[in-house]
Amino acid sequence: MATSARVYRNWERLVRATLRREQLRSSGPGHRGTPSGIAGAIPPSLERATNIDAILQAADEIQSENPTVARILCEQAYFMAQNLDPNSDGRGVLQFKTGLMSVIKQKLAKRDGGQIDRNRDVELLWEFYQQYKRRYRVDDIQREEQKLLETGAFSVNIGESLEMRKVIATLRALVEVMEALSKDADPGVGILIIEELQRIKRSAELTPYNIVPLEAPSLTNAIRVFPEVKGAISAITYTEQFPRLPADFEISGQRDADLFDLLEYVFGFQKDNVRNQRENVVLTIANAQTRLGIPVEADPKIDEKAINEVFLKVLDNYIKWCKYLRIRFVWNSLEAINRDRKLFLVSLYFLIWGEAANVRFLPECICYIFHHMAKELDAILDHGEANRAASCITESGSVSFLEKIICPIYETLAAEAARNNNGKAAHSAWRNYDDFNEYFWSNACFGELNWPMKSESLFLRKPSKRKRTGKSTFVEHRTFLHLYRSFHRLWIFLALMFQALTIIAFNGIGKGHPDTFKLILSIGPTFAIMNFIESCLDVLLMFGAYKTARAMALSRLVIRFLWGGLGSVFITYVYVKVLQERNDRNSNDFYFRIYIIVVGVYAALRLFLGLTVKVPACHALSAMSDQPFFQFFKWIYQERYYVGRGLFEGMSDYCRYVAFWLVIFICKFTFAYFLQIKPLVNPTRLIRTLSNLEYSWHDLFSKNNYNVLTIASLWAPVVAIYLMDIHIWYTLLSAVVGGIKGARARLGEIRSIEMVHKRFESFPEALVKNLVSSQAKRMPSNSEAPQDMNKAYAALFSPFWNEIIKSLREEDFISNRELDLLSIPSNTGSLRLAQWPLFLLSSKILLAIDLALDCKDTQADLWDRICRDEYMAYAVQECYFSIEKILYSLVDGEGRLWVERIYREINNSISEGSLVITLSLKKLPVVLSRFTALTGLLRNETPELARGAAKALYDLYEVVTHELLSSDLREQLDTWNILARARNEGRLFSRIIWPEDPEIKEQVRRLHLLLTVKDSADNVPKNLEARRRLEFFTNSLFMDMPSAKPVSEMMPFSVFTPYYSETVLYSNHELRVENEDGISVLFYLQKIFPDEWENFLERIDRAEATRDAELQESSTDSLELRFWASYRGQTLARTVRGMMYYRRALMLQSYLEERSLGVDAHSTTQGFELSPESRAQADLKFTYVVSCQIYGQQKQKKAPEAADIALLLQRNEALRVAFIHVEESGAAEGKVSKEFYSKLVKADIHGKDQEIYSIKLPGDPKLGEGKPENQNHAIIFTRGDAVQTIDMNQDNYLEEAMKMRNLLEEFRGNHGIRPPTILGVRENVFTGSVSSLAWFMSNQETSFVTLGQRVLASPLKVRMHYGHPDVFDRIFHVTRGGISKASRVINISEDIYAGFNSTLRQGNITHHEYIQVGKGRDVGLNQIALFEGKVAGGNGEQVLSRDIYRLGQLFDFFRMLSFFFTTVGYYVCTMMTVLTIYIFLYGRAYLAFSGLDEAISKEAKITGNSALEAALNTQFLVQIGIFTAVPMIMGFILELGLLKAVFSFITMQLQLCSVFFTFSLGTRTHYFGRTILHGGAKYRATGRGFVVRHIKFADNYRLYSRSHFTKALEVALLLIVYIAYGYTDGGAVSFVLLTMSSWFLVLSWLFAPYIFNPSGFEWQKTVEDFDDWTSWLMYKGGVGVKGEDSWESWWDEEQMHIQTLRGRILETILSVRFFMFQYGVVYKLHLTGNDTSLAVYGFSWVVLVAIVMIFKVFTYSPKKSSNFQLLMRFTQGVTSIVLVAAVSLVVILTNLSIADLFACILAFIPTGWGIICLAIAWKRLLWLLGVWDSVREFARMYDAGMGMLIFAPIAILSWFPFISTFQSRLLFNQAFSRGLEISLILAGNKANVEKS
Repeated sequence: MATSARVYRNWERLVRATLRREQLRSSGPGHRGTPSGIAGAIPPSLERATNIDAILQAADEIQSENPTVARILCEQAYFMAQNLDPNSDGRGVLQFKTGLMSVIKQKLAKRDGGQIDRNRDVELLWEFYQQYKRRYRVDDIQREEQKLLETGAFSVNIGESLEMRKVIATLRALVEVMEALSKDADPGVGILIIEELQRIKRSAELTPYNIVPLEAPSLTNAIRVFPEVKGAISAITYTEQFPRLPADFEISGQRDADLFDLLEYVFGFQKDNVRNQRENVVLTIANAQTRLGIPVEADPKIDEKAINEVFLKVLDNYIKWCKYLRIRFVWNSLEAINRDRKLFLVSLYFLIWGEAANVRFLPECICYIFHHMAKELDAILDHGEANRAASCITESGSVSFLEKIICPIYETLAAEAARNNNGKAAHSAWRNYDDFNEYFWSNACFGELNWPMKSESLFLRKPSKRKRTGKSTFVEHRTFLHLYRSFHRLWIFLALMFQALTIIAFNGIGKGHPDTFKLILSIGPTFAIMNFIESCLDVLLMFGAYKTARAMALSRLVIRFLWGGLGSVFITYVYVKVLQERNDRNSNDFYFRIYIIVVGVYAALRLFLGLTVKVPACHALSAMSDQPFFQFFKWIYQERYYVGRGLFEGMSDYCRYVAFWLVIFICKFTFAYFLQIKPLVNPTRLIRTLSNLEYSWHDLFSKNNYNVLTIASLWAPVVAIYLMDIHIWYTLLSAVVGGIKGARARLGEIRSIEMVHKRFESFPEALVKNLVSSQAKRMPSNSEAPQDMNKAYAALFSPFWNEIIKSLREEDFISNRELDLLSIPSNTGSLRLAQWPLFLLSSKILLAIDLALDCKDTQADLWDRICRDEYMAYAVQECYFSIEKILYSLVDGEGRLWVERIYREINNSISEGSLVITLSLKKLPVVLSRFTALTGLLRNETPELARGAAKALYDLYEVVTHELLSSDLREQLDTWNILARARNEGRLFSRIIWPEDPEIKEQVRRLHLLLTVKDSADNVPKNLEARRRLEFFTNSLFMDMPSAKPVSEMMPFSVFTPYYSETVLYSNHELRVENEDGISVLFYLQKIFPDEWENFLERIDRAEATRDAELQESSTDSLELRFWASYRGQTLARTVRGMMYYRRALMLQSYLEERSLGVDAHSTTQGFELSPESRAQADLKFTYVVSCQIYGQQKQKKAPEAADIALLLQRNEALRVAFIHVEESGAAEGKVSKEFYSKLVKADIHGKDQEIYSIKLPGDPKLGEGKPENQNHAIIFTRGDAVQTIDMNQDNYLEEAMKMRNLLEEFRGNHGIRPPTILGVRENVFTGSVSSLAWFMSNQETSFVTLGQRVLASPLKVRMHYGHPDVFDRIFHVTRGGISKASRVINISEDIYAGFNSTLRQGNITHHEYIQVGKGRDVGLNQIALFEGKVAGGNGEQVLSRDIYRLGQLFDFFRMLSFFFTTVGYYVCTMMTVLTIYIFLYGRAYLAFSGLDEAISKEAKITGNSALEAALNTQFLVQIGIFTAVPMIMGFILELGLLKAVFSFITMQLQLCSVFFTFSLGTRTHYFGRTILHGGAKYRATGRGFVVRHIKFADNYRLYSRSHFTKALEVALLLIVYIAYGYTDGGAVSFVLLTMSSWFLVLSWLFAPYIFNPSGFEWQKTVEDFDDWTSWLMYKGGVGVKGEDSWESWWDEEQMHIQTLRGRILETILSVRFFMFQYGVVYKLHLTGNDTSLAVYGFSWVVLVAIVMIFKVFTYSPKKSSNFQLLMRFTQGVTSIVLVAAVSLVVILTNLSIADLFACILAFIPTGWGIICLAIAWKRLLWLLGVWDSVREFARMYDAGMGMLIFAPIAILSWFPFISTFQSRLLFNQAFSRGLEISLILAGNKANVEKS
């Protein structure tokens, strides 16, 4: 027994210790405590099914009060756990039950002995229950609050309400236990228990609810008291007109039946889905009503207009769908259906949508389901009794919408998704979400799918293993041809213009060139043929959809193909005849006339159709015309889809973007003609005429064909630049236009803290105008004095400004001193003048006194000098009036008379202009010193100092009377009887009235600071981030924005953040763990943010010298430290804090608007966060949902992220977390079945997760991309009319949150012919302040999210959704597929598809820059490369997508240009920039190898380099990022000023930003090109940590080997060939000019990863890197070995992208280029002389094979042949001798030179690489032949050689210590300029620790 007891004690000690640690980790100020004791360790499997947690929490609550009752509760909890899981099978159940049993035994052991009569347990519980209720007056309080609720008033203190909720929770737990034990109780007590249980269960305080407590009235939530909410609840209430529900139908909660109950009964919707959508509909209707006016009648009613508005908006997509398919709505007309029917239809739609799961991505499928279910509902509503819907009746006879409607669709979706092979299968092999949705774009769905849905229909047909089901209207084949197909109009236009300009350049134009016009007409056949090619691509790329595509779509393909083919043949034939006529002098130009007529008619028809379809002014005409002939041609010209109709803008917008592109065209084609095409005319003519050129190799093609390859090599780079330089002109013009628009928007007017100081006086009026609603404005009439107006503005301004300053202090950006200096008085007191913050007035009084002391003029002159500084005048006036008010409040009797007399005399002298006579200004310093001493005593707020204060006041009296005043006035006061008597009797100032009035106390404190702060506050605040935020906020007050509506009338919105497993909150371990250099995250942050660290220590009342270990001693300080660090990283905690500022701002604004519910008006904003009305109003308008996809799994695994998310829930009561819960259960045959639930939780009163909704899903929701699926499952929990998408690496600021209601008004603003559907918001990248790379990335990103998107939105009208933090029209998007697309791989860049979808569905996307949101970006080169690779890969997938195709086809020509060059076109031009170098160098290599460059120069003396130089200079400027930097520079000029912009640009160049941009060019090109060729786009986790650690050489090599290093070395080989064999007429200078950009690219691509690598040139690190790299290179791969550990595994992973036969063929074609080197070099050897026969080339292959065999001999492993080791060594030795002898003999006996040996190496290295590339492409074949191992060894040798080539310069530079120092300065210059201690970071902290 003793042993057993000891085991139990030890177990309990362990349990308690563990729980205490969890509590310490989670506890801290500002949040409710977590569950204590054993209640905090309940397994999820028990927690879900029972209220064990609540029972154990109640036991902990009453343990100290009544241990017996606590013991009974624990025993009952154990009994319930045992019943639920008797075998302890669940995770953690056994440990929990053992721990709980030990607690029970401990409680029993503490008793004083005696037997326990458990039969009396229930009576003991009942007695305690009654006592507990009486003690807390529960019944009385509930009765009082119920009366208040009935009167419409609301008055509950937040603290009291939380306490009451805890009391009721304990009571409910007691009743639940009593109910379980009541069978053993006395019958009378049992009945009472049951009645009490029924009564307390009706309490809404414990009924889980989200925002509105609909199940039961709440005593702590004021939201149901609002008239609009009451009216909305009343609107959905059940009426007698509805069909009767069965008597046994149970109404949940304490509420009346409503229409949702009928829908639940009829269709079998899940209860929590019904609860969720009930609240959604109530809030939607209530908020719609507030925009029309808040009901004022006693029984509020919702206006018919509000219901119509909701009805039309929710069902807008359904209405358009019906019109498109030309089917009848489920209602006859809007006038024919009453409001109840409208509400029924809206509610039905939301219920379908809320339970549709993955089907939500199919908006037209939801329309189809709604259409049929609405018909069923309509029939049911016409009956007196409610019946079940036939479509939802299951086999068991119950009804289930999920099982009968959603599950069949989901199962088909899942089956198709399984075919994508985790994203590796071709897109054409399986149906994605869009394919399923587009099935419903045809009337055929009604007949084929039917209702109830037929399982054998094409839509629900599951794919078989061998046979695919077929696509719908588009097939995403992986090919570059999509670029031509989608944007054929662009390529045709460029081709035609190039053709025309070239013809003009070659033939001239004007009177002397009559045939030029006929030649220009050759663009006709070109146009026809290129159009026909597009038609051919339509036919070809539709393969895979012919069996399932609509007949109309196929008919159009055939007609266009035949029309294009016949037309191109006919036009080409006629034009050939025209050319023949040109040579015939006797011709009558018959064919020319026919040609002109045909081309003219065709052009007129195309122009007419283009105008009617694309031009806004003509679009209405084409829409109205029903002529079949016209509609036919229109249909042929432009395919008709459900989406993409009406993609036109207003005429003014159209003219603006047309003018934009016309300017670009003028510049582009002028440049192309004069600098690209014309300079090549003469060289081309001459080369074409040279017929006797001698080739130095065996020419196969060009010699007898007018040297065509030579001409091609000359023209090719120019043509390449011609195709992409339009993007350059776009960049330049967009920078100019964006700068002008930014200046007009008044951006950058306030760009320094000095400007904030100077213009502060104008801020209040601007803020009141924009941010204060009419409901909160209490302005005096215009007839009042300007001073009164200023004070009124300041009074309205002060609460906003002070909250902003307070938030800056809470975030530790400012100190306590700066808080005092920046805060502004309330300006609501009796002081008449406006009071300004002290940072404007500091030291002004002292300066004014200096002016007074120096004054030798009149009073007017002195005042004029003071007024030159307006804030000095304010300070003097405030000081004067404040002293009067303070003195008047301190004294009474004679003292007050003295104060009145003094001020009367001074005022008289001021009015007479004789102040300098009345007062002795020299004595002012003495007077102020006395008054300062007085205020110093008064501000301490300790009345015990009253005697000292009285003495100080008397001293002040003496100084003023006898020193300050003139002698005449002094005598009058001394002889004043009343005063003299009081003075003689000792009564004068013997006591004072200690200030109790808050206004006086505030004036004393402020006046003391005003008189004592001597330092200038020009640098307040010191923190750069605080300055930036205040500068932007104050600047935005002068920008155009909509007026603020009252909070009650504003548009409601949600914020939505997807989260997976990123960092939530840094743990203490993460903060303190050191990296290899001895640097911890905390140490890093302390050095990077030293001022913020000091402010943090000041905030928690710690000394500056406080050590980290000391903070750990306090759990509160430790938690605050974790939050402080997390708020400086890219963490979820930072995002949640920022987004919750919205609620805080709304509470403040609502509080100031005084929407009273029986509460007195507010005189101050103190405690506004505790106002029930303000909280309820904010909750009505704002919801924040974080979709933590795997939160359930994290909780089960006890992951730290789960505890941190729970902590965020506890600290933020309005935060909601949605997650996917997986329940596993055993099934037949030993299989485990899983059920998936979408859950929403919040923190309950005990700090635990409280489940609000749990909606069962049809299966695993992750069928496509993870992030959009995560968003989709949780979007049903959002509320409001708008939703802001926020990533978890973003931040927000209180001052910006105050402008949110202004931004939301933009949805109702005029932004063109359509209202906005997405509001673009400016971002501030907060990660650019430390390293140069972070700065480059920050500037690049900032440029795009400001100036770039500004131009995209207007005038170009092609802004899309580029991620976060855009604000969506929620109803518009949730009824059209959601806020992102989720199909696997094709939608990898899921965000931008929301913009595509919105635009295609006639949305409008705008951009607004008066509000900003913080954004984190990648800060290390590897992070940046991974991010850019992800985006480039995503753009590669976009090229294949139907969205890009449709937008490219359906936009008008000019808008299509804007769209192309700002989406995939940007990456096409980036790739063209790199390809230009390849084209140029391979062309030069061809000329060098063939010997033509020298031959042509000698024959014709042609340079012809001007066009080439123009092209290459353009390419170089693009390559180094000059054109990328132009918008950046314009942004700098606009927002920082010209000088700072120039300085910033020069600094960036000195920090090698051109190297960075050139390197990024390679990253984008590689991933974009590879994705289109082979696929492989995927989400690449970049990591969001602080990057200052050194990256190993091997890591960089793995990441950049194929994307940069091999390509750079290829370019280097081409350059070496050009040097060795090329000919330049201008010599070395010409060579340098032509190849400079190429050499720069080579060096950048090879060494940028090491230049931008911290400690990249530190010798010790270099040695370690070499050892690590060689170990990795030689380590053998194997099963389970990762690529980061073994070269072999990495090499295998690098080949994974080549999966298809098409990919192998493409790789083969691309690899052929490497064999050119060998072919060219062998003919240049001295050995071969002038022999140009093919035998020479053939012999070179013999030599190569011999070299390979020799290599195999030397690398043959003797381990595989142990019996022949001696033989192998002998063979290797003999081979070595023979090889040396053979080479020596060849050199001696033949013409082979040493140079030839190096040339052979130059020839064979690329050939070997080409062979390796071919071997990789055909790996399976080589594997079968048994030579794969040899190929791998060759590849290893190549990688070893490349690595050594790159490593050698790094090793050499590492020998010099100053290189490492210079690199640190280069990387971290930003930090050095701010005086930070990066050197400490890089050197490590260990040395400092050792010294200390």
